[in-house]
Order: sequence, then C-alpha cells, then structure tokens
Amino acid sequence: MSVTDELVAANGSYAASFSGGGLPGPPSRHVAVVACMDARLDVYRVLGLGDGEAHVIRNGGGVVTDDVLRSLTISQRKLGTTEVVLVHHTKCGMASFDDDEFVAELESDVGHRPGWAPGAFADTEQDVRDSLAAVRACAFLPHTDAVRGFVYDVDSGALTEVA
Repeated sequence: MSVTDELVAANGSYAASFSGGGLPGPPSRHVAVVACMDARLDVYRVLGLGDGEAHVIRNGGGVVTDDVLRSLTISQRKLGTTEVVLVHHTKCGMASFDDDEFVAELESDVGHRPGWAPGAFADTEQDVRDSLAAVRACAFLPHTDAVRGFVYDVDSGALTEVA
C-alpha cells in the first residue's frame, strides 16, 4: 500500500465521524496565515486555530511570492480577513541552499531555467522582515496595518516575534 493509499484510507475514518460541515467560507477570526510547508510546523496547533477560523497559505519557506499576494488579496477583498500572520521557522531547508546554484542544477538537469525563483535565504529573521515589507507594500491589500511576523522554534515549539 502506498502512502497515498494510507492517506485515502485515513480519510475514510475521518469522514465517517466528520461533524464540521456547514462552516462558512470566510474565516471566523478574520486572519490569514502565511507559513512554511515544513512538516514539523502544524500551523493549527501552534496558533491554537480550529476549523474555519483562518486561511492558511503554505509554501517552501513561507515565501511571499506573487501567488501568496494573490491569495492574500482574495482573502482580504472577498473573504473578509483583516490581519496577516507570517510564520517562518528555525532549521528551515530554504536556508540550506543558494538560489543561483539550485537554478543552475535545474537548468543542467532539464535544459532550461524555471520561471519562478526558489526563494532561499541565509537569515530567517531577515527573510521575515523582507516578507513583512512585501505584504505591507502590496497595493492590492486594503489591510496592511495588522501584519506581523514570527519565527517558530522547531525544537521548543515557541514563537518569537520579528520586529
């Protein structure tokens, strides 16, 4: 049995006892979270969120890409969110390589460069600051006054706010 088969089987158990139907689409806490995709980071548990309370947007590094800004714009303008929380973390894989070297590897393997930037970074806190600046500078977002960024420690479970 593949891992995907195991996941589908687990869904059968979940669906059999599911009681969360009927929640509205807009998140009840009016917050959107942008976080890394790292498997050690359970955004809902870390932030004490329940079903239907927040939009959670994840990618490698929690990088604020054009697509993240697109999702945040929809979240704010069409679904009522007014706050943004950014969550990066310690020991992130995105801090373990260089964008240019990675892109060169990809070009060597497949014959062309990707149309996207990997978004690797050397300093996690500085990347949070850069991400905060990108969200705050987005003209499409009407709510940029309540944007905060944090680093989650994968060993202690604690969040540290980045000024």
